[in-house]
Amino acid sequence: MTQELTSPSPAPQAAGSDRGQEWWRDAVIYQVYVRSFADSDGDGIGDLRGARDRLPYLKDLGVDAVWLTPFYASPQADGGYDVADYRAVDPLFGSLQDADDLIGTAHALGLRVIVDIVPNHTSDRHPWFQDPDLARQRYVFRPGKGEHGELPPNDWESVFGGPAWTRTDRGDWYLHLFAPEQPDLDWERPEVHEEFAAILRFWLDLGVDGFRVDVAHGMVKAAGLPDIGHGEQARLIGSQILPFFDQDGVHAIHRTWRRLLDTYGEANDKEVIGVAEAWAPSVERLALYVRPDELHQAFNFQFLTTPWEAEALRGVIDSSLTATVAVGAPTTWVLSNHDVVRHTTRLGGGLARARAATLLMLALPGSAYLYQGEELGLPEVTDLPAEVRQDPAFFRGRLGGDGQAADGCSGASGQDGFRDGCRVPLPWSGELPPYGFGPGGSWLPQPADWGLLSVAAQAGDPSSTLELYRDALELRRRLPGLGDGEMTWQPAPEGVLAFRRPGVLCTVNTRGQDTEIPLPGELLLGTAPVAVCDGSAVLPGDSCSWWAI
Repeated sequence: MTQELTSPSPAPQAAGSDRGQEWWRDAVIYQVYVRSFADSDGDGIGDLRGARDRLPYLKDLGVDAVWLTPFYASPQADGGYDVADYRAVDPLFGSLQDADDLIGTAHALGLRVIVDIVPNHTSDRHPWFQDPDLARQRYVFRPGKGEHGELPPNDWESVFGGPAWTRTDRGDWYLHLFAPEQPDLDWERPEVHEEFAAILRFWLDLGVDGFRVDVAHGMVKAAGLPDIGHGEQARLIGSQILPFFDQDGVHAIHRTWRRLLDTYGEANDKEVIGVAEAWAPSVERLALYVRPDELHQAFNFQFLTTPWEAEALRGVIDSSLTATVAVGAPTTWVLSNHDVVRHTTRLGGGLARARAATLLMLALPGSAYLYQGEELGLPEVTDLPAEVRQDPAFFRGRLGGDGQAADGCSGASGQDGFRDGCRVPLPWSGELPPYGFGPGGSWLPQPADWGLLSVAAQAGDPSSTLELYRDALELRRRLPGLGDGEMTWQPAPEGVLAFRRPGVLCTVNTRGQDTEIPLPGELLLGTAPVAVCDGSAVLPGDSCSWWAI
């Protein structure tokens, strides 16, 4: 049931916000995975009060905005991305009043707030889906194939593994591109459009500054729902256009939402944004989501998936900037999030390489997203026991003795199911779990050595990753040449990237060994000590440095 505020307050704005400044073009935005950020009540699950209490930490870190993952009413079949009521807060995370308090506190600190919106699917507990007749007017239902309709309508596979269709007791089938508990909405129905416009206005009235659109590439399916023709379809996401993803029709939805956001912003003297989580097969296709009349930002997953090689990095940076500049948008860089292996582990090379990748990202033109805990150098937790995992893809992909998944699905057809490894709750202080996460335990076990990586352990240590992030964000805010703007490549040895921003030169050594270069200028910040002698600088392997020029 939709909740109401116990003490509704006027929708506040972030301190100093100005609709005309286009704050989002070079903003650094911090992702809070709510259930793993901070727990206020001792149940081992992060919540909105815990997040609100830790907002001063994010202010001190130097970010511009906070993106909150879903905290809506949900059975939690997929970590809250199965929404039963878009206007209510799940009791796990607090109340609508807690959400209002968090937004007000963030704005008082000068932080903007972005919330998730999940438009491709709902929970199967949503009132629409619970009504069998209404469900068939709001969701994608089709008759099955075969003599008695016993076969799925087509060969589409769930991103989480197995068929993307489930048969009902009426004999027809409903589409779920993710878990069976997440039925896909039918965006050909005008009632779906109307409902989501009302949901956006509801949260705008509560004061949020924008929306991250989950599966922004997924709401529209190809006419006739054609077969794909082969398996392991999840591996194709982001590499080619699929009949269920990145269809051109999604752009009409985003244009409508952009008009809604702009109209609301003009009426309330603030700028509110839309951010696309869109897996597109090329940076050119991705740029379509950020044309002037569509969304403001789109995560650059091509950059995220690029290997740590100078030539590959330069290629994806060039193509990304070319594509977004062509449509007048900034590029939005990201290295980690709640769905991928943390880049401290993913890139290989350990913490040194991860620190260098971050400093590179923060020197590039445009906006950047940080995922909670990366400022602590947290690695992926790869040894979580099966009994504590909650990623639905893990359970749909577990193989039994017959080589089939426990639910009869093919274990190889979807995601690997190991997303829990990047979702382990944060260490804040202390030498023993839960490291200040909350007064109780934590919903996923934390490694025994994370006390050394806690906020308290790293704060004030000039060599720590936390202080590196703080220094980098302070420089980025202070130096006008960083953020959005021009960039030019400079000559550099093999394996080294060098590019110039106004007043700043960034050097990145992607090799595993030291490399000597002519001294670029005065060292501003580096991920590792740089030896300077006789007009030369020796860049350590897997390092990044910023120079004043």
